[in-house]
Amino acid sequence: MIGSDEVTVEVSGLVKEFPAPGGGTLRAVDGVSFEVHRGEVFGFLGPNGAGKTTTLEIIEGLQEPTSGTASVLGLDSVHDRERMKARIGVQLQAGAYFRYLTLEEILDLFGSFYPKALPPAELLEKVGLLDKRRALVGELSGGQAQRFSIVAAMVNDPEVVFLDEPTTGLDPQARRNLWDLVEFINRQEGKTVVMTTHYMEEAQVLCDRVAIIDHGRIQALDTPLGLVRRLPSAYRIVFQASGGVDEAALARLPGVRRVTPVQLNGFNWELAVRRAAETLPAFVEWSESNGVKVEDVQVIPATLEDVFLTLTGHTLRE
Repeated sequence: MIGSDEVTVEVSGLVKEFPAPGGGTLRAVDGVSFEVHRGEVFGFLGPNGAGKTTTLEIIEGLQEPTSGTASVLGLDSVHDRERMKARIGVQLQAGAYFRYLTLEEILDLFGSFYPKALPPAELLEKVGLLDKRRALVGELSGGQAQRFSIVAAMVNDPEVVFLDEPTTGLDPQARRNLWDLVEFINRQEGKTVVMTTHYMEEAQVLCDRVAIIDHGRIQALDTPLGLVRRLPSAYRIVFQASGGVDEAALARLPGVRRVTPVQLNGFNWELAVRRAAETLPAFVEWSESNGVKVEDVQVIPATLEDVFLTLTGHTLRE
């Protein structure tokens, strides 16, 4: 869902410091500021230890900032904490649930904490777990447990849902199922979703906007496509050509940043370009006018991995 102009989450100058093991302080969150608009999926993308979870917990009212402010739905995360909590949903990890209560009993218990609550059967049906209503959390598969953790965050029918790395540890199929669930609660139920992830593809698929965070600071914030387009070479055009190729002529085509001979899945040339739509028509004209036989051509867009590497100098997994 494309977010509206209404600001749902507002964070300004957020700083969080912890005592460092060897003395002094460790600044886990370092001057973070951003806004989330109603109806969007907003993602924090960064490695472990980047400050994603700490930022989320401050917004949720679970930690207090060293300095700066955070508010949700116009309610301050420190001073209006209790009123704010009644209107948000926070995903818990599976291990945080009561071991000897059934799914139905857990949802009943959580619902009792709020002025209004959705019926457990209605919640479980949304995520395909109605037949598991009398099961324990420990009896669920990893994907089922994660689906339950998300639906448990929605027991009070919240306006904003916070998800902290919701698909970590899941196999590819279970991860795709969780993506479908996040899209459902956003698009069909109109919830604003704020999530953290260290999966590039997840951020690219789910998020309307992404904040790339590293060492407690937001390095860039934009739509996934907007972040990619900031790169000097946002696309690669790879092709197979027989006969002589004039590298200098290729380099003069509109938007071409670099021409490289390669051996890549049958392709033998690569063009690093700003915009594929800018370069492709000129490339086709060049090949036809110069009698260059192009056997195949493929456009490969850059990814958020490329953006992260360009901004931070290291890959997300390092």
